[in-house]
Amino acid sequence: MTSHQKHACFGLRALFLSLALLLGVAVPAQEASVTPPPADSKPATDADFIAAADEVLGQMSQITGLKLVTPLKKSLRSREEIRAYVITQMNEEKNAAERYADQRSAEAFGLLPKGFDLDSFMVNVLTEQVEGLYDPKAREFYIADWSPLGDQRMVMAHELTHALEDQHFQIEAWLRAARPNEDAELARDAVLEGSAMAAMVDYLMLGTGRSLKDLPDFDPSMLIGDLGSTPTLEKAPPFLKDALIFPYIGGLNFSAAVMRNVGWSALSGVFEKPPVSTQQILHPALYRSGKTPANVALPQLEKVLGNNWSKLDENIMGEFGWKEVLKQFLDSERAKNLAAAWEGDRYAVFEHKQTKKPILVARLHLDSEVHAARFFGQYSEALEKKHAERSNLLRRPNFFSFDTPDGGVFLDCLGLECVTLEGTTRDKFDAFIKALDWPLAPQLPEKPGSVPAKTAMIPASGENIVSATFAGLS
Repeated sequence: MTSHQKHACFGLRALFLSLALLLGVAVPAQEASVTPPPADSKPATDADFIAAADEVLGQMSQITGLKLVTPLKKSLRSREEIRAYVITQMNEEKNAAERYADQRSAEAFGLLPKGFDLDSFMVNVLTEQVEGLYDPKAREFYIADWSPLGDQRMVMAHELTHALEDQHFQIEAWLRAARPNEDAELARDAVLEGSAMAAMVDYLMLGTGRSLKDLPDFDPSMLIGDLGSTPTLEKAPPFLKDALIFPYIGGLNFSAAVMRNVGWSALSGVFEKPPVSTQQILHPALYRSGKTPANVALPQLEKVLGNNWSKLDENIMGEFGWKEVLKQFLDSERAKNLAAAWEGDRYAVFEHKQTKKPILVARLHLDSEVHAARFFGQYSEALEKKHAERSNLLRRPNFFSFDTPDGGVFLDCLGLECVTLEGTTRDKFDAFIKALDWPLAPQLPEKPGSVPAKTAMIPASGENIVSATFAGLS
């Protein structure tokens, strides 16, 4: 991994350094007959390390076809030095306010529990798991001084691939060129990590006459080991585990598809024409066909919300991000199939300056009206599971709303698009819909002389529409 790569939505990617074998790489069972490069369990001296690094660097150059342009700096680092480096990189990548906004966005989507200490988690998991990293700023390769030389060779195979790529493609500038689109940046990160994983697989098979392209049934998920095998990771929310895996395994699948029948000569073409979305990583055929996301915009909501609200974040989730959101509330297969209909999106998160209550706004573009209707039905279910305490529920074709103690929740679909707002009032939602130039959504029917009904808890299924006057929330 590179020291500036990002691994998840909402800027979490900025918090992960380049960690080869982050989740524990193992030789796949179906390749048990393959003899890995020589291992050595004794502690490495500086001389041993330099000699091994030079040897592996030459092998990775041969595997990838990338020549060493300039000499590479290499050094052993202690656990304390690695931890200090992690913290420095976190602070340089984003300041405390930006990291706060990232976390609040993840909480608003239901990806992280409220109050989760993300900064501490990131520092702990990196310190616990790090084996080595390549720093593109210093153009230096760091290796953990507590790791046996045999294990270091595997780390070297991954990290020195990054070093070679950097000398040819300037990977830090290449990665940042996708900004501010975080979905596109994550896609580029998957190229970096996936290609390094592919190179590592080929390194494992040196001397066998085979490479990754000769393994059509190869299951890359076998490379990640047991996610629950370390104290920090076993406590991590599912989203963080998925976000850690995606650049490696999703990127490896993408790299294998792109290089199939062509080999490593295809790599330069990917850097020249990088994938523009995580959808292209998840579906390499869409990368080859050149399918690009729809341009989705949000109307300006600052005037609608007023001076008491500030915008924390605005960006793009992408197919990977929406798959993760849906997985929190639906089963994995439904989430995967529904997210695959993604063709574009944009979201924003606002926060009340005094109460710190959030408002989440999202607009999605789906690939067909059939899939937009399916999204409406299944995301309605997800919203009900997300908000257990509901009242004043209204369900109509293509429109769904209810009240919660934290504000109103609204889902509206028209044609190929769906919009959702959480944590606001009906008048603010109507102003948003008007700004989109959409027809106003239905209102709750009013019974003359009736008192608005309130239901503290409504079951997630089999609900009856509450006929009551819509009560705006302050």
